[in-house]
Amino acid sequence: MDRKFWLLRGLRFFFFAALFLVAIGFVTQALWNWLMPELFHLPAISLTQTYGLLLLSRILFGFKPGGGRAGAWARKRREWQQRMAGRMEHLSPEAREKFRQQMRSRCASWGRHAEKPAEAIVQQPA
Repeated sequence: MDRKFWLLRGLRFFFFAALFLVAIGFVTQALWNWLMPELFHLPAISLTQTYGLLLLSRILFGFKPGGGRAGAWARKRREWQQRMAGRMEHLSPEAREKFRQQMRSRCASWGRHAEKPAEAIVQQPA
């Protein structure tokens, strides 16, 4: 019974995976044949060429879900935060506050809480 359950589950997975690939192929082909000939005067493509185009795009742009860029960016940001936290723990409270003040003054124009100096506000003639 357990073996039969896993076999049916595996067959169902392969069926839906194949159905998904066929649907993606037809949607991509329809979009290409609808847009590309009119916009860029390119020829219409067959279903085989559509799968080749999809494979080529995955090779060129990566096999990771989402292109892998968002995950890599988040991982690098997390690593940077951990490095900074490690450096900050070795500082005295006075040195930490001095560092924070320096960073606030350097990065004030980047933050959303930055105040504009009076000289930067220019009145437009009416």
